[in-house]
Amino acid sequence: MGSWHVIYTKPRAEKMVEERLNNFGIEAYCPVKQEVKQWSDRKKKILVPVLPSMVLVNIDEKERNKVFDIPGVVRYMFWLKKHAIVKDDEVASLKSLLSQNNIISQNTETLKVGENINVPGFENQIGIIKKISTNQIWVVLKNLGYVIKLKIA
Repeated sequence: MGSWHVIYTKPRAEKMVEERLNNFGIEAYCPVKQEVKQWSDRKKKILVPVLPSMVLVNIDEKERNKVFDIPGVVRYMFWLKKHAIVKDDEVASLKSLLSQNNIISQNTETLKVGENINVPGFENQIGIIKKISTNQIWVVLKNLGYVIKLKIA
């Protein structure tokens, strides 16, 4: 089994790229949360990507170029001049948190190299943090350079 890499997709093509990759035999994961969108005549529940224009792929190093056979894939993401890799437990944390369907909103912040983040109750620890306060969850994707802050119901 390979490691989780991050690929950029064309705008608003994340879920389609995930489906195509999975159908092609490449394990792909597009973290999504459910939102209610309101139009003038109706409301509808839709799935919105947590990482805009990004899909995670679990692939061996020697198979990496196969993703470019899929329409909508743009390129791999790099962090600190290397392919961005997301650890298995970070992916598992995301899947676990997002499966609970109680996420109200989310934002993604970029980490700066060497920067500590303030997570209440964790005294500026860095690493894979799955912290739940009264209404927020922080997930640090350290090898990706992102913090995903989820507001819960």
